[in-house]
Amino acid sequence: MVALSILLLSGSVSADALPPHYFKKIDALNATQVVIVTAEHKQSFRGTLSLVEKIDGEWQTLLSDIPVVLGSKGIGKAREGDRKTPLGVYKLGKSFGTVQRPEGIKQFYVQSTKDDYWIDDPASPDYNRWVRYTGNPSKKWKSYEQLHIPLYKYAVIIRYNTDPIQKNKGSAIFMHIWKGPDKPTGGCVAMSEQNLLTLLRMLHPDKSPVIAIQ
Repeated sequence: MVALSILLLSGSVSADALPPHYFKKIDALNATQVVIVTAEHKQSFRGTLSLVEKIDGEWQTLLSDIPVVLGSKGIGKAREGDRKTPLGVYKLGKSFGTVQRPEGIKQFYVQSTKDDYWIDDPASPDYNRWVRYTGNPSKKWKSYEQLHIPLYKYAVIIRYNTDPIQKNKGSAIFMHIWKGPDKPTGGCVAMSEQNLLTLLRMLHPDKSPVIAIQ
């Protein structure tokens, strides 16, 4: 069942509110599915999420008004640790989670283990990469995130600062489960478990999905 906070719509889309340069990148990436995240204002950690899809040449809204939380300092990420969510358009990478692939997810999915980490140590050659490591992570990196945690029961990688990776520009940006509607993130986009699972089931790799954050 779809969560009550999701409105299923048909008809024209609010995607026309995106800046023209966002559409240029969306077109360049051949994306026909766009996750649109709109912050209340640039300093706010609260926002809403929609999913739009190009159908017969027209952008249609599939999901709308999903509450999300963002970085505690709002949007406009510029450096590691600034606790902001990045502005712009980014490809969505693989999905992952602590459980087996849920039914209905079409995106490439990886089940994480206790040995999986995302490295946010700018001095490391592993910076902003997923690494599987069986040793003591504290002896190898100054900073890292464990991926096998409840907030990442379901998640999807936002490919921010990945092509190329720039040191200290920011790392480990995901869509994941929130701690609650009043609990900001360190820079990720988070929402309720049910809403995230609904969204993940609607994403399709053949549509080259991207996320547009504004």
